[in-house]
Amino acid sequence: MKTRLLLLLILFTGSSTFSQRLYKISVQVSGREETLSYVTKAGIDYASAKELSSILSTAHFFNAEAAKIEIKFQNYILKFTARNQFVILNHKDDGAQSIFQIPISTLLINEDVFIPLIYCTDYLSLGYGKKILFDSRSKNLIVTEEPFATETFVNAKQSQEKEIKLPDVETPAETVNSKYDINSIEVEEKSNGTLIRLKASRKINIPKHSISNNTLYVFISGVTIAPDIVNSVKPAGLVQRIKKTVITSKNNQLEFVLNDGYSTTEALQDLDSHDILITIHNKLFDSTLSNVDDAKSKWLFDAVVIDAGHGGKDPGAIGVTGIKEKDVNLAVALKLGKLIEKNLPDVRVVYTRNTDEFIELYKRGKIANENGGKLFISVHCNSTEAKDISYRGFEVYLLRPGRTSQAIKIAEFENSVIKYEENPDRYQKLTDENFILVSMAHSQYMRYSETFSDLLDQEWKHEVKIPALGIKQAGFYVLVGASMPGVLIETGFLSNRKDEAHLASTTGQNEIAKAIFSSIKRYKENYEKEFGK
Repeated sequence: MKTRLLLLLILFTGSSTFSQRLYKISVQVSGREETLSYVTKAGIDYASAKELSSILSTAHFFNAEAAKIEIKFQNYILKFTARNQFVILNHKDDGAQSIFQIPISTLLINEDVFIPLIYCTDYLSLGYGKKILFDSRSKNLIVTEEPFATETFVNAKQSQEKEIKLPDVETPAETVNSKYDINSIEVEEKSNGTLIRLKASRKINIPKHSISNNTLYVFISGVTIAPDIVNSVKPAGLVQRIKKTVITSKNNQLEFVLNDGYSTTEALQDLDSHDILITIHNKLFDSTLSNVDDAKSKWLFDAVVIDAGHGGKDPGAIGVTGIKEKDVNLAVALKLGKLIEKNLPDVRVVYTRNTDEFIELYKRGKIANENGGKLFISVHCNSTEAKDISYRGFEVYLLRPGRTSQAIKIAEFENSVIKYEENPDRYQKLTDENFILVSMAHSQYMRYSETFSDLLDQEWKHEVKIPALGIKQAGFYVLVGASMPGVLIETGFLSNRKDEAHLASTTGQNEIAKAIFSSIKRYKENYEKEFGK
């Protein structure tokens, strides 16, 4: 029952953010049909500015530091800045600049600016010279052959918005008037714990932090903080009150006095801003371990859950020669299971699937929990959009918010299988900031997940011919529901001929299964030394 309650809490934690799972809008342009990536937030469709530029056959330049994109049309340069409501139009001939304001800010997703289509089609039409229409109901973007009345539009807009002043169009709107590196603090209670957001105007290092005597100490070095920052903060959740101690002008300590019920803490950088996120974990999630401690038999390492990714109607990635990921995953899973059964007779093998069938992601975690798993291993193969390229290798992933665009893309692909499920909306809250909150619940297992990952990385280098690319982190739905240490393994790239051939061969699959098994065996030995047998 407690396991089920834990899973429900994880699945339904509230979040104020939006999904970064990308969908596709249909685009008709010059007699051809294209697709355009988009996301929906609060009922508004936001589309990729980079992809739009390519579809309209125009060049673009993206400044990652300023989070700004320039779309270079024949006569105009159109500029959008992430998390900003201003659109800048430069005329190439005379350099004249027009500034317009849209009702809502743009978004930053995967090193790309996503623009609210309903408010931006006129600006795109202006730059392109032809009228562009968007139907939000049918999700259709149409580039017509009808010329756009450029001068009339510019004059009308400038008349409407002549009072708009933009102090610094290179900087996101939220930070335009900031005098300090950290200008405000937000504290929000979540089901999993309490989230502290330090609103930053520039990228800063993740601060040192620790909990002592019911106080969370956050030491911030080389950063300016607004002098009255604590006056406007509303305590919430585990945070009782806040104090700022000035050490020097650029060295400060924030002290958060805590209510009872906290356990551990973690600091991360928000992927879509410069903000620092500090999580304080509820003690609620430690109770599962303490209960197990009371019943020592439950500490026995007696069950490994092997999850063969994809399956049935979901083929997963497709290789250069047509090899299906689901088949490789299942073959490796079954070989691994046989090694465990033969060499570790006191360890039960639990398969989330042992045939070519489709299993919903949430059910995989449910199977793991109901069978008392002590370690969850999800087996996958990687791929890139371009086929037959040189990039190859093995990666092992932990459940944490992705910190690189590549990790995020991999998680998005693995998570996209929910499109095959009957109720994909069950995952809609497991996004962005909320994955940080989900990782709170898994913090009690993270040390063990990290230990296994390290052992697997070592064994892989000895056993498998596919090169090891290291230990990484990303937000995989399949790992969320399993209340136990767990990892997701990308055994190699099916988009690479060498990896694909090895992954499809019996020799390669045996090597992979042996490397994973050796890691499990070493992990079991470490586990039993720590808890006794």
